[in-house]
Amino acid sequence: MPIYVINKPLGLTSHDVVAKTRKLLNTKKVGHAGTLDPLATGVLVILTEEATKLSSFLTESDKHYLAWVSFGVATDTLDAEGAITESADASHLQKEDLAPALLPFLKLNKQLPPQYSAIKLGGVKGYEAARKGETLELAPRPAKYHQIEVLGFAPKRDDLPTCFSLSPNDYGWYPNPSGICATLPETLGDYPTALLYLRVKAGTYIRAFARDLGLALGLPAHLSGLVRTRAGSNGLEQAIDLETIPEAQGNSAVDAIPYSKIRLSDEEVARVRQGQRLNLNYKDRATLVSKDGDLVAIVEKENGKMKFLRVWH
Repeated sequence: MPIYVINKPLGLTSHDVVAKTRKLLNTKKVGHAGTLDPLATGVLVILTEEATKLSSFLTESDKHYLAWVSFGVATDTLDAEGAITESADASHLQKEDLAPALLPFLKLNKQLPPQYSAIKLGGVKGYEAARKGETLELAPRPAKYHQIEVLGFAPKRDDLPTCFSLSPNDYGWYPNPSGICATLPETLGDYPTALLYLRVKAGTYIRAFARDLGLALGLPAHLSGLVRTRAGSNGLEQAIDLETIPEAQGNSAVDAIPYSKIRLSDEEVARVRQGQRLNLNYKDRATLVSKDGDLVAIVEKENGKMKFLRVWH
């Protein structure tokens, strides 16, 4: 059950990528593990065949991003795709102003999601209501910022780097002209822009982060570019172009799952597949694999005992 790490092209929705993958691989069983907006690029994990059953385990992984946040203009979608709703002079903003505004984000545990989102209220999705000019009373949702670093600041976005290489520490990326280059959407104009690296909990909206950072600085702001560099254990450095999927081998489902791995004997594999619990040493969750490296089960601890989340026969 192969998994593909795609460098999602600019302008396509995650659903577009899934639909195109179905055609390229001539299969109906295709899904993804974590939505990316059309104006975002980078890591989109595509699941095929039996790997589609892994979606819930992969979508909950931490996400890593490179984000360009422009100050002086806000939009209804919170990114460069929307209509301008507010503007102000941000020419006084300096890189030194960012650090005090960023510190509180590392303590947050909730975030007000964007109106343009797939969150439902009363059976209506946020973006459906927003397109009709309506506003849903969306409640704050769990969010977590594990790490935020300022990689650059410039009077206009296009003065900032767009090519990067993987840092050997903490999965971060740093500007490098000979590295992997990002394709950014057209700008709404020349506005002071910060380039940031973020590592966040799944479900944290980077568009909302741009809005909230602007509010912290007393300025309208929007997300003018976004690249997802990592989703769980799947990084941009291993991503392939969408069109190359038919020739690609795909990645191991076992390697894609973000839990510790425990290799079982043949006898233990048989016992697990019969629903028998094993006394194994692990924390929280674990991936159980056969001695040949095949996926056997995903388990977690419940009251000190093994609980099966899914078993593959």
